[in-house]
Amino acid sequence: MTHAAITGWGKCLPPAVLTNADLATFLPTDDEWITSRTGMKERRISHVPGIELAIVAAQRALACAGLQGADVDLVIYGSCSNDEAVPNSASGVQQRIGATRAAAFDVNTACTSFMYGLTIGTSMIRTGVVRNAVVIGVELISQYMDWDNRNVAVLFGDGAAAVVLQATDREEGVLAEKLQCYADARQILRVRGMGTMYANLGVPFGQTRWDFDGQEIFRKAVHGMSEASAEVLARTGTTPDQLAAVVPHQANLRIIEAVAKKVGADPAKLFLTVHKYGNMSSATAPVALVEAVEEGRVPPGGLVLMPAFGGGLTLSSHLIRWGERTTPLGTTDADLPPCPKTALELVNEIREIKRIGADTVPRYEALTFPENRG
Repeated sequence: MTHAAITGWGKCLPPAVLTNADLATFLPTDDEWITSRTGMKERRISHVPGIELAIVAAQRALACAGLQGADVDLVIYGSCSNDEAVPNSASGVQQRIGATRAAAFDVNTACTSFMYGLTIGTSMIRTGVVRNAVVIGVELISQYMDWDNRNVAVLFGDGAAAVVLQATDREEGVLAEKLQCYADARQILRVRGMGTMYANLGVPFGQTRWDFDGQEIFRKAVHGMSEASAEVLARTGTTPDQLAAVVPHQANLRIIEAVAKKVGADPAKLFLTVHKYGNMSSATAPVALVEAVEEGRVPPGGLVLMPAFGGGLTLSSHLIRWGERTTPLGTTDADLPPCPKTALELVNEIREIKRIGADTVPRYEALTFPENRG
């Protein structure tokens, strides 16, 4: 049987760091309030378009795998904050990395986009459609953030990470996964202002209003990720003590700890980045995976459990067997241009722009959504 081994990994994080103290300069909050509720201390704010983060992450993953762009058969771009709708973002990465013969497409399942992309890439390798794939999770949430909404503004940041998948006869890569969607909960996490139904309302693009039911998100996310993880472990005959690491979506420390407890995972095996990057949506899980490998938390042949959730409410859990190699085959000098501004300066620029046309946002209230029709 053909498997899809993870042979390359790379991340790209903007250099500008937005701290809890920075947020407190324009929101009614402080470090204690944010940390006690989320576990977050910092997050990154990008000075470049999201696709630039994705390109650097992909180039670093390819160098790690010892491959060139010409070796790539498939590029999957997981994101809910694409720079463009047409053409797709994956084609922009494909062009820049020199993957001239590859297929390229985008995936949007919000925070689970990378994980769903990992399943798609793995499946296409297993069925012989492609041999090598690059799967990317990237997000530029800062441009769409409602920076006046304390409940969401403290949670999110920007970033990207990528992995390279290669066909192998060894039992590596994704061993099993569970994908699901609680569509009856799609309204508990919605970003009004992103999508064609918001066009021609006289509201400037980028003006958003977030519907965010934190308590219900917590309940659904914990239940869904726990159930999905339990199913994946049972299907593979894996016990929690056999896991080398648990690398979950880093949406909130409370959610992470609750899922680990329900799954029966050793808290010492949890790998956390939530404190320094916050929630980067689709980039969160792959960035955490890359850092877990870099920090020696994933041994050769180790089993890694990766539960996640996102808007929709999409759910997933993947059980991955790592390969024999945990160090890069090569490196690259690919990097972002220098950032001349602080994260707070970048955010305040966005906030100033959003003040223009802010009075038009109530027009979103007149819209009806699929769950309210028929």
